[in-house]
Amino acid sequence: MSDDDFRATVRDWLAAHLTGRFAALAGTGGPGREHENIPLRTEWERELGGAGWIGLGWPRASGGGGASIAQQVIFFEEYARAGGPGRLSHIGEYLLAPTLIAFGTEEQRRRFLPPIAAATEFWCQGYSEPNAGSDLAAVQTRAVRDGDVWRITGQKVWTSLAHIADWCFVLARTDPQAPKHRGLSYLLVPMDQPGVQVRPITQLTGSSEFNEVFFDDAVTAAENIVGQPGDGWRVATGTLAFERGVATLGQQLGFARELDDVIGVARANGVSDDPVWRDRITDAWVGLQVLRHHALRTLGTPEGDLPGMEASVAKLLWAPWHQQLGELAMLVTGPAATLADDGLSDAQRLFLFTRADTIYGGSNEIQRNIIADRLLGRVPRG
Repeated sequence: MSDDDFRATVRDWLAAHLTGRFAALAGTGGPGREHENIPLRTEWERELGGAGWIGLGWPRASGGGGASIAQQVIFFEEYARAGGPGRLSHIGEYLLAPTLIAFGTEEQRRRFLPPIAAATEFWCQGYSEPNAGSDLAAVQTRAVRDGDVWRITGQKVWTSLAHIADWCFVLARTDPQAPKHRGLSYLLVPMDQPGVQVRPITQLTGSSEFNEVFFDDAVTAAENIVGQPGDGWRVATGTLAFERGVATLGQQLGFARELDDVIGVARANGVSDDPVWRDRITDAWVGLQVLRHHALRTLGTPEGDLPGMEASVAKLLWAPWHQQLGELAMLVTGPAATLADDGLSDAQRLFLFTRADTIYGGSNEIQRNIIADRLLGRVPRG
């Protein structure tokens, strides 16, 4: 199928299915709004899965669609254009699944990939801890092998969608005597068990898609380890590289929609006629093009070669840009931006949510350290 035909297929499918009860989902569930319409968005994920749109870029041998990068980009473009809601299955689809394809066993792929593709099991990411946020190798959650299970004790924080997740991939310390990068393991842990407690964290936006997760002698089967014991750092950094892969284009298309909203407000308020404001809006548009072209360039990484510092460069590009867009949204709104009598406006929600952009997913300071270490050759890729 040509790319043009593929685009027409995606567009027609979305037009035919994002209707009826799903029409209410258009434009919902974005950054700061992940709490919206969870039951209906769950149904929507299963609608996508049933049509084969989840796992579109996975190899066919792994149950995916085998789509080219160009076709994956087309899907993101058409999904954003149609106003598709924020995805609930993205952590499983874009983070865990590529990790299992690259590092997992055949048994793990057979067990976990089909439920991700069908949207019958959702995932969350157990990385950050209260004393180990950007310094991921400092995690203290521990796991001990006990016969045919691992026993996990510790705390994770800022865990997106943990309250709806069926499983969590957890970075835990399994060898406390080893150097901190060498004593970690990557475990797949079921959430529905007595040893797991999820507590929501209320954000500035008033929503709570982030959570604290407490593991108190939680268990998972011995075979639910990805890679070997002590191999967790290599696997976890591989996941982070996948996190900033083709899925970032979907994120940027969401950014483009937000920028269009800001431009709409500027026009309505008349500030778009001012040359100074036009320059600021133009700068934001130029910055978005830089993000897109950097993402497209890094997607040219040879197959099988995980991105290195390119992922950190991408984070340094989009985080401050998105934060500045939130500030611009408030400025073009004018004095009304200070009022929230009827709840937060889109501009206010964008501004408040983006305060965290330069912190979560690895702070800007840590990203600069990673880039410097890669350039100086002090930190190996694996």
